Amino acid sequence: MQVVPSICTFCGVGCGMGLRVERGRVIGVEPQPGHPVSQGQLCSKGWSTSFAIDTADRLTRPLIREAGGFRPASWDEALARVAAAFGEALAEGGPTAVGVISCARATNEDNYAAQKFARAVLGTHNIDHCARICHSPTVAGLSLTIGSVAMTGSIADVDAADLILLIGTDTTENHAMIGARILRAQARGARLVVVDPRQTRLARLADQHIPLKLGSNIALLNGLLQIIFANGWENRAFLEARCENVEALRQHVASLTPELSSAQTGVPVAELEKLAYAVSHAKAAFIAYGMGITQFQSGTNNVVAVSNLALVCGQIGRPGAGIFPLRGQNNVQGACDMGCLPKVYPGYQLVDSAEVQDRFARAWGVALPQAPGLTSMGMTKAALAGDFKALMIMGEEPVVTDPDQHQVEHALRALDFLVVVELTMTETAKLADVVLPAASFAEKDGTFTNCERRVQRIRRAIAPPGEAWTDWQILGALAARMGYLGMIWADAEAIFDEMAALAPLFSAMSYPALDTHHGLQWPCDAAHPQGSPLLHAQGFPRGRGRLLPVTQVDPDECPDADYPFFFTTQRLHFHYGGGSMTRKSPLLERETPAGLLFIHPQDAADLRLQDGQGVRLRSRRGTLETRAQITDDVPPGTLSMPYHFREAPCNILTNSAQDPQSKMPELKACAVAIEPLPPGVAPRLANALDQEGADDSL
Repeated sequence: MQVVPSICTFCGVGCGMGLRVERGRVIGVEPQPGHPVSQGQLCSKGWSTSFAIDTADRLTRPLIREAGGFRPASWDEALARVAAAFGEALAEGGPTAVGVISCARATNEDNYAAQKFARAVLGTHNIDHCARICHSPTVAGLSLTIGSVAMTGSIADVDAADLILLIGTDTTENHAMIGARILRAQARGARLVVVDPRQTRLARLADQHIPLKLGSNIALLNGLLQIIFANGWENRAFLEARCENVEALRQHVASLTPELSSAQTGVPVAELEKLAYAVSHAKAAFIAYGMGITQFQSGTNNVVAVSNLALVCGQIGRPGAGIFPLRGQNNVQGACDMGCLPKVYPGYQLVDSAEVQDRFARAWGVALPQAPGLTSMGMTKAALAGDFKALMIMGEEPVVTDPDQHQVEHALRALDFLVVVELTMTETAKLADVVLPAASFAEKDGTFTNCERRVQRIRRAIAPPGEAWTDWQILGALAARMGYLGMIWADAEAIFDEMAALAPLFSAMSYPALDTHHGLQWPCDAAHPQGSPLLHAQGFPRGRGRLLPVTQVDPDECPDADYPFFFTTQRLHFHYGGGSMTRKSPLLERETPAGLLFIHPQDAADLRLQDGQGVRLRSRRGTLETRAQITDDVPPGTLSMPYHFREAPCNILTNSAQDPQSKMPELKACAVAIEPLPPGVAPRLANALDQEGADDSL
């Protein structure tokens, strides 16, 4: 047996692991000793990684839809079919009618290839990925306020903080190793404050829990600012030296009295005052947030409000202090960094900049489109309108994870052509015209970027099963068939070197340098050859930090007579994403083997509902059945479901109302009705595609 060093592929923490390989198979994993992020530990999901890449149900040959099912095909035939379909779509609708959705679980090299294929081969900026439905407001919001798009420090800053403020993040469930580190910091004396409508595990252990009303984030944060300004607790020296628009923000919040903020948020005035004092007087406040901030139609302004609080209190640019967005998937930060967004090239260089466009056009040897492209939700809308013809989806599962799943499914069916690059036959792949088998992270070389901007190496440990290829090999071969030869690379390192030469944020990075330092944190350039663990110590990329007044916006859909409950989504400790990886593990599956709905005991009593009883949920978009779990984790009047289970796909219910700036859909709040099923009647656990009569045969 040999152990090949690699990086965990679940959440965005980026834990170091070793893949135990024997006779060409990954038979287990082990923690990587001395790793700066995971410190020789793994969470339960990380320990189960080998199940996620097992070859038992892997795709091993290209598949082409034929006569209601799929038949195996050669790579030559499959690529010819894809190239012809994209050619027809371009001829009929032009570059705006085609696009690519890349993968936040794929490597940086794969994602660089995906955006280059979209721009240099298809001639479109229609390139996006799942950051659209997790942290696109982070990119939009922090760009406006400080000119940066990621954590302002490092995960290790938890150890130097005397206040840890968590807003809308269930950290022990979603980012377990950071959650464990937070608990160790609390045990050493750091004060832990959790802002969340639910009583999460950390909320129960916190020094202060702020159970605000669902969707009242801006009201809370503005209320804290009012108290801070009214008491003179702001960091005046920091504001004078490094920020602008201070008076406008001060005046904006002046009338938002603690009593008004309390009425809007449901948080007692005394608790608001206690938190305002703690944040403003902390020596170093680690302010972290998750999708409980971003997944609202006010997502960008929610992020701005978090930034306002950090800037007013001077809690940025010092060890232990800063703004820490906790990214969801293992390489969602990297997919953004690589330019898999419709408005930026790699390194967040704007597509509408003539200088940037000229640089990439000369490097790639083709004329490039000028106008920014469509988001993933924009592509969905265009497909429903008949204006979007052909789409490539790489390793994403929008049928399970996107809001209003029926709409997503109808949009994919409305396409003239859909090609899916995947490891297994997912629900999205079942809708494809061509399915191409991909290599997993254990079967290729490359890099991932974690939530603290650390770019880390992964290494090929085993061969891909059957005829599976890496994503960048697939894209390079397809580009060549479509007449573009600028994507034939010798190996993953050649792709990385091309990217680093074009993106100043990464210009001093190389594979040997990454190997030497357990990865490097960008920006990593001539001025920062060892990377940048701490940002903004002296200034901000945009110059002075900008304070922006923002106003509370209630969720698009609030409870009413027909739909009397608030509904929100969450994740569970033992599962991840759409479940395509974790549900292969019998160890994880036995912990939570089916979908469930969390409901408060008082609501359950009013409905005469027993624990474990079947229920039917309805929203304005769909209906599903699942089983109830009675718990005081959720407040009265609010229901919550995890989205890991295809048998109970809760995103059938969720709202696709969007943040106007980032186009983030409001996944965290909608209105539903609930109806108990008769005692003893099991819920109908059927996938949405099966209900529609889709043929899943191979």
